[in-house]
Amino acid sequence: MTIRRVATCIALLALTAALPAMAQDKTVTLKMSSWVPPAHPLNPSLVAWAADIEKESGGTIKATLFPSEQLGKAMDHYDMARDGIADLAYVNPGYQPGRFPIIAAGELPFLMSNAKGGSAALDEWYRPYAAKEMKDVHVCFAFFNDPGTFHSRHRIVLPDDIKGDKVRPGNATMGAMVTLLGGTNVQSSAPEAREVLERGVANTIGFPWQSIVLFGIDKVVKYHMDVPLFSTTFVWAMNQRTYDSMSPAQRAVIDHHCTSEWAEKVASPWADYEFGGHAKIAAEPGHEVYKLTPEQLAAWQKAVAPLTAAWASKVDDSDKKLADLKAALKRHGALAE
Repeated sequence: MTIRRVATCIALLALTAALPAMAQDKTVTLKMSSWVPPAHPLNPSLVAWAADIEKESGGTIKATLFPSEQLGKAMDHYDMARDGIADLAYVNPGYQPGRFPIIAAGELPFLMSNAKGGSAALDEWYRPYAAKEMKDVHVCFAFFNDPGTFHSRHRIVLPDDIKGDKVRPGNATMGAMVTLLGGTNVQSSAPEAREVLERGVANTIGFPWQSIVLFGIDKVVKYHMDVPLFSTTFVWAMNQRTYDSMSPAQRAVIDHHCTSEWAEKVASPWADYEFGGHAKIAAEPGHEVYKLTPEQLAAWQKAVAPLTAAWASKVDDSDKKLADLKAALKRHGALAE
């Protein structure tokens, strides 16, 4: 039996012992904030996560999900969790470049092949660092979206094609890549991205596949480079005061749902959804989805190599941290090789 399974069994035993006490607990209603629209597949996963918590807590922990930036802008979600504007918030650390340097390793290009095992690996790897790097909140779990790529008004085949381009990057590391390759970054959150492209403020976007359709971006871009260029890290973050105010039995329920297994469970429907976007976009009239040759791919890998060195310069013991992340990805069948 693995150490993780032993820990889960212990937690379950503690939870079972605490069940009689739960009937005496005050009912807590959590505000959960998600900045993606209601149709996004992440939202049902978060609702299912909360429903399982309600069941295990004997109905003493309830939750309401507020999608579509109802409680605040996408870029503010970490601070919303910190300040209690939301009890739980869907955080994209890359929306605040430089603030969370360790987890930014997950943004390095050509690293992760799929978001299912990738999410379990990312959470498993990040747990020892989360309490320090995100000390203002209670980190429930970290996860990935399925790999994204460049979608553009023009064909992008080689790194030189980014030179002079205006790009809305998928995260902070992709922003650094655009700068490295001679492009100009245009910052916007995902819900604002279509307008930015429609107005010609940007020509190219780094984005996962099916979300291109969900956000209507397929109406303004036509060329799609079919390669797992990058992924984005996310964190499901809880207000620390909310967590601390719960009874021991209620905290045990939350702890049982803040695990690497739940990271993968929450991320998987979204991963399947995004992967399905490849075929959907390819079938749309006027769109071109194209592969890279081995020589073209090698040119990209060489061109983006300085990003790893740049990340390493901001992180202590970076060689070990990156090696450990790659090892976790390999264990979970999600290392891009």
